[in-house]
This record gives sequence, C-alpha cells and structure tokens, in this order.
Amino acid sequence: MLRIAHDCAAAGHEVTIYTGEWRGDMPGAGIRVEILPSRGWLNHQRRQSLINAMLAAVKNAPVDLVVGFNRMAGLDVYFAADPCYVQRAHEERSWLYRLSGRYRFFAGVEKAVMDPQGNCHILLLTEREKHNFQRYYNTPDARFHLLPPFISADRMQLQDKAQLREKVRREFDFGKHDHVLLMVGSGFRTKGLDRAIEGLAALPLPLRNTTSLLAVGQDNPKSFQRLAKSLGMESRVRICAGRSDVPQLMQGADLLVHPARRELAGHVLLEAMLSELPVLVTDVCGYAGHVKNAGAGVVLAAPFCQSTFNETLQAMLVAPDLKWGQAGRQYMQALLSKSSPTAEANLLVELALNKKQGRI
Repeated sequence: MLRIAHDCAAAGHEVTIYTGEWRGDMPGAGIRVEILPSRGWLNHQRRQSLINAMLAAVKNAPVDLVVGFNRMAGLDVYFAADPCYVQRAHEERSWLYRLSGRYRFFAGVEKAVMDPQGNCHILLLTEREKHNFQRYYNTPDARFHLLPPFISADRMQLQDKAQLREKVRREFDFGKHDHVLLMVGSGFRTKGLDRAIEGLAALPLPLRNTTSLLAVGQDNPKSFQRLAKSLGMESRVRICAGRSDVPQLMQGADLLVHPARRELAGHVLLEAMLSELPVLVTDVCGYAGHVKNAGAGVVLAAPFCQSTFNETLQAMLVAPDLKWGQAGRQYMQALLSKSSPTAEANLLVELALNKKQGRI
C-alpha cells in the first residue's frame, strides 16, 4: 500500500491514507495519514465501525478514486491481497460458522466489492483467484486487472554467496557444512512449518545430522518448537521473528521449503528465485507456476502427502540440480524486465481518469 501511495505521490497526485492505526514513520510529502476511531466488542464490529468512519471521511473530503486494501462498501478499486472469503468459509468451515455474525459481516463486505451489478474494479495477484471469485459472484472479467509481480531493487542484488553461507551458519549456530533449509513467511501453520519440521525429522540419519531448518516470520513459535523437540529436532530448528535481511539469508541457504496449506501468491518464491535459491513448494501457492515454468525447483501437486514431501526433500538435498538456481534468476529477470515498477500506480491513475469521464 505504502509503495503504491509513494508512486502516486511521485506522479504528482495527492494521497490520503485512512486507517485505524499506524506503526512506524509517517510517509512524508504528498501523503497524508488520517487515523480514524473504531468501536465494538467483537472484531467484525470494530471493522464495521472503522468502515463507517472511513466512508464519512471520504464523503466529507471527496477524492478522484477510493482504493481499498480491505473489503468494504464504497470502493472504486480493491487490491485483492486475500483469497476469496466465502470460498474458504464453505470449504474449510462447518455450516454452523456460516450462521455467525462474523460470517455475515465478512461475506457482506466481500459481496459489496464483487457484486456483478457493482462498479468496483479488482486488482489481482493471480489469475487463479479471479476464477475463485467468479465462481461465487460471477463478477465480470472487465473489472479484474492482473498485476505483474513486483520485486524491489534491494531484493535483486546478488552478494558474495560464500560469505553469506558462512555468516548464516555462524549466526544460527549451524554446522559449518550443514545443508540449510529456509522458510519465510508469517502464519507458520498456513505456510506449513510443521510439515517442514516433519520432513527434516524423516531424513536418513547421516543427512539429518547435517541439515538444519531456519524459519523466519511473525507468529507464535511455541507449538512448532514443541514439535521439533518431540521429534528430536530441537537442535536442528531455529525460529526467529521477521527481519530485514531475508535476501541475504536466501543467498546463504541451500533450499527454500514452502509446503503451504494455502497461499494466494507467495512473493517469497519470486525472491528466492532471484536469489538463486532452489524452491520446494506446494501447488496451492499462486506463484508456484513461476517455479515450475522456470525449472527453479520442485512443485508438489495437491493433495499434500507428507511422505512425498519427505522423499522429495531428501532427493533435492542428495542430488540437487545445479541448474535450479540459475534458471530461477534468469526467469525472474526476464519477467521483471517486461513490467513497470509503478504498474499499480499507473493503473490507478488510468482508472481515476476513466471514473472522471464516466466510464466506470
């Protein structure tokens, strides 16, 4: 959101961000932040209160285009960074859940965005998610806009791999010649950290004794630390909070493991490919197709099978394809060369113009 806001401001537009809270430095010239109140006992009640405050603020200070990063009524554009809520509620929850006030709220705000009779345009990360939304809402094709992948310039630079390999192993107290498996992403269960720990524990003893797992992300690590301890992997697993040197960690590791249960896109897969880090990923991730197309690792077909993951992990460590890393980086460089780094801002400006001319 903030990157897109900066791109719009840099193009000469005024940007106001409405939010319920703000962490970190304020964005600076051309971007104004308004922190609005929300009230309610339950999460969805507080969200509705915040939406009401946002709609009132926009009514009092009209703008050319209203862009939302959460689903709500009153949007001209919605950035779809989350999967289809109603689909998940039907496929992953019982019918009792769908009787709750929480369900009615979240289904309602999603319908406000996706309603086939509506005017809201949707920015998508993957084509697959468009089909999921259309399955439940029949939203017209013309309102969907597929965004190209974006990687910031600081994620694209390769450094001295030998030094980074040594640094990673020293910092986390791994063996000097250990294979290092890397997982990156918040929501460890969704990302499949338990699956990765079980895969590590299933390696043959000589390989298991020279392989370590590093997980980086925002989540409570306790249940995963207990799992590692129960499997005798406590000394082989390190879990740490999110950090800014992920590209360096990727260049110092041997394999990105991402056995996710659910993943709308999986930006981390693209970063790994740029870092020449081979990838082992489940095909439920929206960007897994890039790994497959590049030949940058192995994509496991659904439904997930732990024994298949274990066997594939072992094979990738014992007999790695030396082309995986280079193929991934070459593919990503070609992909990124075809798209503008300000693609989202450019599209928003175009949609604002279309709205002004009465075309949306």
